[in-house]
Amino acid sequence: MATVTSYGAAQTVTGSCHLVKIGSIRILIDCGMFQGDGAKDRNYSDFEFDPSKIDYLILTHVHLDHIGRVPKLIKDGFNGRIIATKATRDFAKIMLLDSANILLEEYKTLRKKARRRGEEESIFEPLYTKDDVKEVFSKKWCTLDYFEEHKLKQHVRVSFGNAGHIMGSAFVVLDYNEENKNKRMVFSGDIGSPKRLIIDNPDNIGEADFLFIESTYGDRKHKPLTQSIEEFKEAVVSTLKQNGNVIIPSFALERTQEILWLLHEMHDNGELPKCRIFLDSPLAIKATKLYNSYSIQLSDELQYSSGDPFSFAWLEPTTTREQSVAINKVKERSIIIAGSGMCNGGRIMHHLKHRLWNPKNSIVFVGYQVRGTLGRSIVDGQKLIKIYGEDIIAKAKIYTINGFSAHADQSELIEWIRPIEGLKNVCLIHGETDKMEVFAKAIKDELGYEANIMVHGVSIKL
Repeated sequence: MATVTSYGAAQTVTGSCHLVKIGSIRILIDCGMFQGDGAKDRNYSDFEFDPSKIDYLILTHVHLDHIGRVPKLIKDGFNGRIIATKATRDFAKIMLLDSANILLEEYKTLRKKARRRGEEESIFEPLYTKDDVKEVFSKKWCTLDYFEEHKLKQHVRVSFGNAGHIMGSAFVVLDYNEENKNKRMVFSGDIGSPKRLIIDNPDNIGEADFLFIESTYGDRKHKPLTQSIEEFKEAVVSTLKQNGNVIIPSFALERTQEILWLLHEMHDNGELPKCRIFLDSPLAIKATKLYNSYSIQLSDELQYSSGDPFSFAWLEPTTTREQSVAINKVKERSIIIAGSGMCNGGRIMHHLKHRLWNPKNSIVFVGYQVRGTLGRSIVDGQKLIKIYGEDIIAKAKIYTINGFSAHADQSELIEWIRPIEGLKNVCLIHGETDKMEVFAKAIKDELGYEANIMVHGVSIKL
């Protein structure tokens, strides 16, 4: 009998990590970082399973809440095969190297604080280093195209469908035979909203016995994308017209490229007031170049656009620290796109410190903010924000534009489930508990399925 145990993304939206046992085979779906309250302790803790006994690691996509602990998994003994799409493998290199840099900076900061307090320097080492990341890519990898089957041990087969979330993202299909019956288990990964700006729509599944589905936005419906685009344009234009600056905390993958494409169109259509536009994220700059390498996965509009869809005359990529610091000299009429998307580190912190206090400026959030992150505190209206030990009064105008979400909303998730035939068990993962409860009720009302909410560390038998 197959079992599944969730060691992350169970009643939370981060730390995705699901252990599947089919006979003697052990398959780990994702190995992500936790974010928000208590994340550091959870990330540095030992795994609740033996990494050396895992046969396969399957990665759905490269957001850190899905791949951020892979180097630690290998440090702790994993020596199996890693399976992903080719795009996921390529993007994982830059994501994990960037993560290693951030972890090193965190370590250095904590060590300095300890020295000032006269404490011993036996502070935890970084979760992993660049050398540990290199070890990830020295392992055996198997890269698959969408709907290409790969046979594992004991008649278990794995294939991917396009999840429509970010470039290379996939839902995982596991086909296996148990007691002379063919069975299919599906893990959604993160499902994207249909009709996204720059990539293809999610694929559908014909049939499945068991479905593990994300529920990030299982309690709500997004605003229409067209409405969100208009809100974004209004926020940008109105701020620039009053000589303010627009600060956009943005995720390096997908969201940044969507924003660049929108600004490109606004520029070409004459909708954008004269300004300077800074892409202040080395990671996002590298990711954007990779997006152009996978143009076949872009939407038709972008595939057939002339030139680079993510570059235009006013855009200034800033790769070095000196270039980033120089942005502080620009007092008005600028757009600054920087990471991290949840304001829990990265260059965005410096821009918030220098501009959050000014009522002429605007902070435009275009992505989900996890509880316990600085971004969530700002979105929730906290007026005194501590950045690098300094209290900053939040006077800038705050915009939260949810229609850009890379996650499908409640109705879109239900429509993604609806055509699946043969479902016997639906399990909810990757969502906050209150949202899961709302989503479970909606699934019951709309589709007639009883949905189970996965509990951390509790195995379910299929």
